[in-house]
Amino acid sequence: MNDNQVTAPPVYDNSGFRHDEERPPPYAPAQRLYPSIPHTTPQYVPSNPYAINTHQTTTPEVPQIQRKATRCHWKYILSTSLCFLLVIGIVSLLLWYFLYYQCVVGKPCGGKCLSLSQWCDGVKDCSDGQDENQCFRFRGSSFLLESYSPSSQSWLPVCADDWDDNHGRAVCQQMGYDRRDYLSFTRTSVDSSASQGYLRLNPNSDHSSRMQTQLHHSHSCSSRAVALHCVGCGLSSMAPSSRIVGGTDAVNGAWPWQVSLQIRGQHICGGSIISSEWILSAAHCFQSYDRPSLWRVQYGDVSLSKMSYSSSPKSVDKIINHEKYNPDTNDNDIALLKLSSPLTFSSTVKPVCLPNVGVDLSPERAAWITGWGALRSSGGSPDKLNQAEVTIYHRETCNHRSVLDGAVTNTMICAGKLSGGVDTCQGDSGGPLVVKQGGVWWLAGDTSWGIGCAWRNRPGVYGNVSYFINWVLEQMQDN
Repeated sequence: MNDNQVTAPPVYDNSGFRHDEERPPPYAPAQRLYPSIPHTTPQYVPSNPYAINTHQTTTPEVPQIQRKATRCHWKYILSTSLCFLLVIGIVSLLLWYFLYYQCVVGKPCGGKCLSLSQWCDGVKDCSDGQDENQCFRFRGSSFLLESYSPSSQSWLPVCADDWDDNHGRAVCQQMGYDRRDYLSFTRTSVDSSASQGYLRLNPNSDHSSRMQTQLHHSHSCSSRAVALHCVGCGLSSMAPSSRIVGGTDAVNGAWPWQVSLQIRGQHICGGSIISSEWILSAAHCFQSYDRPSLWRVQYGDVSLSKMSYSSSPKSVDKIINHEKYNPDTNDNDIALLKLSSPLTFSSTVKPVCLPNVGVDLSPERAAWITGWGALRSSGGSPDKLNQAEVTIYHRETCNHRSVLDGAVTNTMICAGKLSGGVDTCQGDSGGPLVVKQGGVWWLAGDTSWGIGCAWRNRPGVYGNVSYFINWVLEQMQDN
């Protein structure tokens, strides 16, 4: 985190990943919608308004391949009827492409289009089982459990009639959480989301098969709906005081999900605990150092030196970068680390909440950033975790020509202070941008990229975690 610097050129947030000392222009010319970032330097690309500084340069235009026009020539087509059939064939192919392959109605599934009525019906229609893996979600800060109903083709609350913790554990495990992390279920009231009815447990339901097959549509529910907590997330034992660039030292327990990702004892990037086995970070951190055996995860204290002496770091079993991460545009800058062994939660080691549907992470609201990154551009890094309050901005504001000039895509969000003075910086990459609502903290972004540190009109850019929720849960389910 850094203070405002107006004379130094833009730098990467993570100097540990810089491969050379080139200083390209801070952003691309206006005619380019998304400025490119040099391949030789690490970059931060989230899908929400939270960023870390990076350089951006233009890339040569790719020459367009010119295709010859197809026409009905007598040398190739012997009759007008054959030419007519050719035209009909092309039209049919285009219709198939747009209506079937592109899945205008329904959802794409393994190269085919699956109707909405086949989604979550208990029959595995997709080769990867995708149609039966994304059948539950949470709504709002109450963690209202909803399931997809193929009959009504909508998301409905789950009725709490006959529900118990065994059903709750089964749903959490199906969503990708470890059964050991399970916290509890409670009964909660619902509002207009129950206007189309509920999904209720079948008589004599069991916990061995997919839980969506144990539910049926009902217009009534004698008790209230299920609120499910798969992991005790987003709880801080200390209130934040206020520096990252322009921030203050954090105290133990204020941000218990913050971890330090290290190579040979050196802090490289940040990350956030989302379950006992999973850390969420930024994909650009692992482009040059992609072997899990290189990395160690330190946690449980705000002091890097204390952690290195008092705790045993966790080794990493898997690194999963988003398959569409683009180092040129910083699109899809998100990664997951699976630990070799689970964390033990405590007052200083807790997960942050992944954003639920309906949680207000809207722009023009306060958020907090944390990290062990530099306190100024190209400056030294602190031993103690720093924290700072920032503002999330509308994407239109971020993309204004005088701000980030169109570089913030829907996989990103930007946040900071347009007046300068508060920002993430080198070494903060992958760390959390969090928002508090309903008494808990939600992970809105992972630190991705930026221009300089804490410069005026240069807010940081972060991966948009809300955009990636399905991807995150899919990886947890598959691994």
